[in-house]
Amino acid sequence: MSKKVFLKAEWRKLLMINYEVEPGTIMPYLPAHTEPDLYHGKCLVSIVGFMFLNTSIKGLRIYSHINFEEVNLRIYNTYKTPEGVIKRGTTFIKEIVSKPAIAFIANTLYKEKYVTLPMGNTVKEHAHEFEIEYRWRYNKKINSIGCKAEKQLQPITENSLEEFITEHYWGYTKVSLTKTAEYAVEHPRWETYAIKDFKIDIDFEALYGSSFATLKDQKPHSVLLAEGSEVLVRDGKRI
Repeated sequence: MSKKVFLKAEWRKLLMINYEVEPGTIMPYLPAHTEPDLYHGKCLVSIVGFMFLNTSIKGLRIYSHINFEEVNLRIYNTYKTPEGVIKRGTTFIKEIVSKPAIAFIANTLYKEKYVTLPMGNTVKEHAHEFEIEYRWRYNKKINSIGCKAEKQLQPITENSLEEFITEHYWGYTKVSLTKTAEYAVEHPRWETYAIKDFKIDIDFEALYGSSFATLKDQKPHSVLLAEGSEVLVRDGKRI
């Protein structure tokens, strides 16, 4: 029987900025029993900014916590069940939101790495393109990611980079050196928009530590914009 729904929301206009790093960079962040998930032998990490819309937790809506931005840094991993099934998932290095109740609940129940910071967004629709920006303030500095993208939706093809980045349906969080929290994320296959231009202004070292400091001067491996959809996050378990 499926786990009960913990969170229901729409994730929309997901801007995904992907960087290649050495596998050793992410090893300290891998939860127990998981392994790096590589794309054609490349170890990728992603900065992801998106809109949380129509959010409810356990069927309840929290006043002023229904529509908001999130920006996270995530890594990709796999978990092999005792039956030999490979589950593809993500682990978050840090998740930034502007809503304290969201951070408190996720950190308490899921042992996630949420922080609450002042945030803002720009999501503009023009005749032939979208203009997207997500921004947040940390140590008096305004950090931001943004893009311009064509409005025509494109299906995600099999075995593509877009499929690798978006088709991870499990979340894994380090609980201890030997225990990991696992939860399921459900959504239909997404579609993407073609990127025309993008911008990145992030103090990686201040936000994410010395392991990711070099990303400041590194050209992204790729940049994607997915439309997103309604999403269900189910109650988790320990493995």
